[in-house]
Amino acid sequence: MSLQHPADAVSASHPGPARCVGIVGVGNMGGAIAARLLSLGWQVAVHDIDDRCEALAVGSGAMACATPSGVAATSSVLIVAVVDAVQTEAVLFGPHGAARGLARGGTVLLCPTIAPADVERFATGLHRHGIACIDAPMSGGPDRARDGSMSLMLAGPGDAIERHGALIDALSSRVFRISERPGDGARTKLVNNLLAGINLAGAAEALALAERMGLDVARTLQVVEQSSGQSWIGSDRLHRALRGDYLPRAHTRLLNKDTHLALGVARQAGAATALGEAAAAVFARACERGFAGLDDASVYELLRQAR
Repeated sequence: MSLQHPADAVSASHPGPARCVGIVGVGNMGGAIAARLLSLGWQVAVHDIDDRCEALAVGSGAMACATPSGVAATSSVLIVAVVDAVQTEAVLFGPHGAARGLARGGTVLLCPTIAPADVERFATGLHRHGIACIDAPMSGGPDRARDGSMSLMLAGPGDAIERHGALIDALSSRVFRISERPGDGARTKLVNNLLAGINLAGAAEALALAERMGLDVARTLQVVEQSSGQSWIGSDRLHRALRGDYLPRAHTRLLNKDTHLALGVARQAGAATALGEAAAAVFARACERGFAGLDDASVYELLRQAR
């Protein structure tokens, strides 16, 4: 059973002397996490394959390292905030992987949305190095990561989670302790993202219908937001879509990845997939039509053009 984790006694804004957190992957979410920790007085070391992302973090006060192992060597805890399992494996176990830099007794927080089987595999590999793994997917977008209100789903050893309670408090006020089994955080995140994909595709299709019928689309969205059709992701994304704002906060290709990962675990579990398959097909088509690098709000543009 999922339990919301209460705030620990240690203040998030007082991390203690010389406390440093490593972050590999400082794009939209990782960069927002770095900015939050820096604003609370934590020392942060970063690495990203994109020099521009790394430079933004350095401009906010972070220290750049040339490799993931270099980041890991600066701290006892490493946050991995890259895109997928391939990148995660390279960050952890590649030629300059973090497993080479973290000392025994260190901890890795795995934040990417990846398959539960990959989380389990990475946790096993880290355990061989004497490193604890906390499966820690996140949800809410960069703004909520920056203000500490994103959702954080934790699955892993209880002693490791408690040991890093001050850091976890700094990251989010909405922390859910799922279980002590790495992989259950990923399972929970995929349930969430499958529903998010279904809700977003449905909301975009519904507003495209409103436009076709000659309704004031902005007014229709206001009605929906105060009625039974409301969803958080529908409101968040479609306000941006109606402004034509597709600057990526959450890329369409990521929700395409996530909905297909969710379908994989659903089939393994023998669960129904009809709505998930329909939503996943929408995001796959959006990627094929050139929306992959845009914000996933752009699915509205795809559906309003549909014939």
